[in-house]
Amino acid sequence: MRDGAALRAVVRGLSELCITVGVLIVLFVVHLLYWTGMRADRAADDEIARLRKQWSAQPAPGDSRGPGAEPGSPQDPAPGGGGEEQPQDGESPAAGTPGGGPAHTGHEDGEGFAVMYVPRFGRDWSRPVLENTRPGTLRKGLGHYTRTADLGERGNFAVAGHRRTYGDPFKDFPELRPGDHVFVTNGDTWYTYTLTRRPYRTLPGDTGVLDPVPAPVDPAAAPFDRPGRYLTLTTCDPEWGSSHRLIAWARLDATRPASAGKPDALTR
Repeated sequence: MRDGAALRAVVRGLSELCITVGVLIVLFVVHLLYWTGMRADRAADDEIARLRKQWSAQPAPGDSRGPGAEPGSPQDPAPGGGGEEQPQDGESPAAGTPGGGPAHTGHEDGEGFAVMYVPRFGRDWSRPVLENTRPGTLRKGLGHYTRTADLGERGNFAVAGHRRTYGDPFKDFPELRPGDHVFVTNGDTWYTYTLTRRPYRTLPGDTGVLDPVPAPVDPAAAPFDRPGRYLTLTTCDPEWGSSHRLIAWARLDATRPASAGKPDALTR
């Protein structure tokens, strides 16, 4: 009898332990999937709102009316004309951009400076782009690899984002296709990048994908063979792991002044 009671006590204790562990696992999954996502979405929305407020308080280039003027009003000059401008790959790199990409972009560390739109990820998908790729930064949006080119500059403008957790910004990364557009604005200009190929899967040590002219370990995967104005997007793979990386490359195809409004593809 005494042995039977002891066995029942052990079984009961193990059962209670399993239930407790199960509850903790469920709570962890809820935290991972929902709570971090809610906080990240709120942080991203707040950052975009801050950027829009900051941009609306700044005069457009060549506009002497001062802060507080409404951007996009008829009095606003349209730098470079009202239509889209095609970048010229033959232009010389800007001063201070050795190797086709600046070592320092002038953006405040950890601060947002642009907003990215990827129609392939959804009609309403947008995320702020912040300076650096540290974990705390990626919880608020996308992160710019600091030592790569600045937005729109000659070289490789490289940006990282989470595949899962913290808002799942790049959850649908494998769905990207050649010809997809990525739109990025810094409040002054809209930049239109066009993807050149499907995402490339590689190892974390393949850092050549961030070079001014991307040079992956697999030469057959190299998207470009000459200097230009490029965009690189990176995220983790598999979906719930980080043993590999997915890379997407695009080239800058067009620009237009912010005063001319959003690109047509974002207003349909």
